Amino acid sequence: MGKLIVIEGTDGSGKSTQFDLLTRRLEAEGLSFRRLRFPRYDQPSSVLIRMYLGGDFGADPDAVNAYAASTFYAVDRYASFVQDWQRDYQAGGLFLSDRYTTSNAVHQGGKVPPQEREAFFRWLYDLEYDRMGLPKPDLVVLLDMPTDLSQRLLRHREADTHTSADIHEQDAAYLSRCRETAREAAGHYGWAVVSCARDGQLRPVEDIHQEVYALVRAALG
Repeated sequence: MGKLIVIEGTDGSGKSTQFDLLTRRLEAEGLSFRRLRFPRYDQPSSVLIRMYLGGDFGADPDAVNAYAASTFYAVDRYASFVQDWQRDYQAGGLFLSDRYTTSNAVHQGGKVPPQEREAFFRWLYDLEYDRMGLPKPDLVVLLDMPTDLSQRLLRHREADTHTSADIHEQDAAYLSRCRETAREAAGHYGWAVVSCARDGQLRPVEDIHQEVYALVRAALG
């Protein structure tokens, strides 16, 4: 079987930036791997995700419960695996993914009361890994960003790209719950955690990258 490494984080954590820095560096070093990004908004399998994030089922993220919303994302990952990368993974390929099943733990787990989260995590992993047969990650790197700073980055991104925030990104209380859940999941499952802020200030992008790179290189051996 292959190897799967996931870069995870809440919205506004700088995850896409760190993923791009990491993959470009590994590519420049001559490492053979494939990139994955979820959700795949341009694919038919993501239609329910697009409807959900667009507010078709309600403008409040909690309008769709954690279990229902998780299946939207799980189906997209299943379609991706079966149609695109299953054969290469089974042949021993290396994959780096921007989000994965871990995102359901972070974003949907934030909807679940704290005393019920462990049961939700068990259900989620059983659904995607055991029932659907998706590969389990060999390493998950969580970018931990304070909610006030992530919101600032999200607003800057909207201004720079002239795009609107989805229902997750618009809800500060929801983002705060997701951060709490992400840290809980990281402790529960042994994810590597990279702090994106120090003393209330954003760390330099390059500093964060060096820490992420070191973790990934250690996992690759």
